[in-house]
Amino acid sequence: MPQIQLADQIYKEAQRRAAEGGFSSVDDYVADVISQSIHQPAENYDHLFTPERIAHLDRISAAIKAGAKTYSTAEVQAHFEQKRKQWLDNHAS
Repeated sequence: MPQIQLADQIYKEAQRRAAEGGFSSVDDYVADVISQSIHQPAENYDHLFTPERIAHLDRISAAIKAGAKTYSTAEVQAHFEQKRKQWLDNHAS
């Protein structure tokens, strides 16, 4: 039977969840998690695209096409890293 390797921290969490879920082993727990994720149908998100949401997306698209400022992935990551550092500075114990 094929085997997988788990980092120690992940294995310990899997042990905890297996015990909580009544599984007899981590192997049984992991097999169940994977089986369920494979057999679940894809979620349908159509209900989220309301006329208001579509109109909002259309406005954003039009603004970008008209030359509105866009951001690179690096700029977005830098922005959120700055926000993360600010949050940590304000909430550090």
